[in-house]
Amino acid sequence: MGPRGTSRAGLRPVERGVAEATPAAAETVGDVAGLYLGNILYAIELAALSLDEQGKREDAAFYRGIGRKLAEARGRERPAG
Repeated sequence: MGPRGTSRAGLRPVERGVAEATPAAAETVGDVAGLYLGNILYAIELAALSLDEQGKREDAAFYRGIGRKLAEARGRERPAG
């Protein structure tokens, strides 16, 4: 939630626990993930850093691999230039 009860993007008001009855309700997982990909990649890296601190290097590498695949996929869908 952003300030004053708006979504993080600040585009439309949201209420906790209430699904929107707008075209946004028809969004796919891919649509939402694409919109928030930067946030998702950041959270994945935070998880990997935490795992590194716990000495779980293989687990951290696994999550960084997921992040890398997501970032590469985004790069392929964006036109060059």
